[in-house]
Amino acid sequence: MDISRIETPNAPKAIGPYSQGILAGNFLFISGQIPLDPKTGEIVSGDIKKKTERVIKNIEAIVKSAGGDLSNVVKVTVFVKRIEDFQEINEVYESFFGKFKPARSFVEVVDLPKNVEIEMEAIAYLG
Repeated sequence: MDISRIETPNAPKAIGPYSQGILAGNFLFISGQIPLDPKTGEIVSGDIKKKTERVIKNIEAIVKSAGGDLSNVVKVTVFVKRIEDFQEINEVYESFFGKFKPARSFVEVVDLPKNVEIEMEAIAYLG
């Protein structure tokens, strides 16, 4: 099985010892993405909807750099600091994924990198 590192300037650079994504065979494993603007490296300002949008756009950029799109995403894990943001996050999430709905977990956590409110990781199938 071929394993390769996926990296794109259209998503934030890794802020630690990890890759944006790893392509293993036909599966793309996308590292947790937080609401960082890939151009500035800064956390985007605004409400949880704006931050969720940035996170999904970062995931989308990584999938596209591997030759796919969001319809290839089969699993998403969402980490949030406030479970009360569930509905607002869902609104944005649905606007990107539409009728195609990947499997998903939604987990409230105590803290996230850079003290952000949301982080998502994903798995895409590119076969």
